[in-house]
Amino acid sequence: MAAFLASAISFGVIFLFGCVGEILTEKSGHLNLGIPGIMCMGAAGGCFGVKIYVMGTEPPNGALTVILGILFAMIFAGARGAIYAFLTVSLRCNQNVTGLACTIFGVGFTSFFINNVVMTEGVSAKLSLAGRNFFNAHIPGAENLGWFGTIFCSHGTLVYLGIAIAVAAAIVLRYTKVGLNLRAVGENPATADAVGINVTGYKYTAITVGAAIAGLGGLCYVMGYMNGIVGSTVDQTIQGIGWLSIALVIFTLWKPALAILGSIVFGALYILSSYITGISFEQIPLLNLIPYVVTILVLIVTSIVGHRETQPPASLGLSYFREDR
Repeated sequence: MAAFLASAISFGVIFLFGCVGEILTEKSGHLNLGIPGIMCMGAAGGCFGVKIYVMGTEPPNGALTVILGILFAMIFAGARGAIYAFLTVSLRCNQNVTGLACTIFGVGFTSFFINNVVMTEGVSAKLSLAGRNFFNAHIPGAENLGWFGTIFCSHGTLVYLGIAIAVAAAIVLRYTKVGLNLRAVGENPATADAVGINVTGYKYTAITVGAAIAGLGGLCYVMGYMNGIVGSTVDQTIQGIGWLSIALVIFTLWKPALAILGSIVFGALYILSSYITGISFEQIPLLNLIPYVVTILVLIVTSIVGHRETQPPASLGLSYFREDR
């Protein structure tokens, strides 16, 4: 059981990065369906950053390897988020269409970039070594703490980083002026604009930062959960995780703090088939449907209850035309 819960946390944090990034974006009033592609680009960028360093340095420094991976993942994903922001905020393009195009581009770019730029001769072993020794370096002495150490202290840097980001996002959104202004922009941008809030600035910042955070989910999957083993279908796997991350936003009612618990639930459901004996290969996709079914049930319940705190931002998906104010 301890091993299962530890795996659920490790895999769940991948969802957490994508979920928190999308929550920040949606709090600004924008629905970014490009999160799956952005997470893919984060994986590509992170692997590229790690490759540049470990292939040119012997021996590589563990902390610097992790930092460069995180930095490049955020740059690649954040850049794609900035493009989405320009198209939907400045040009007022349809958010759904733009997001889907972003996903298609991100998945295709990642497949090409990883297979033709990242995975050159000799890189595979180096990435795997970096994943095992650096990204998954756990707290010293965790093995001596029994089940507590297995569940809570046996994870790599990115797991604790993801939880820290979720906690920070919850605090900022609920207790700071920046968070209040962002929520005001998402609820009623015209009113926010009228009281002097820089609506465009908040939208650009939330979308770009949200994309950068989501990109870390792709890096977490490749270098964290997979120990740096980059498979030929990594883009398709991360794409599926990205769609579930968007569903997780609804499941956790747009609250980053709840996203921590929700991501563990989704992580447990996603890996459940690996821990159930006697299940056939054909039945695995049915188990993978459970998170979607649960999300639909939550959406139905919250719609019936109708409390404002359980609803998405009022202007979600709507372009803001200042001249109509």
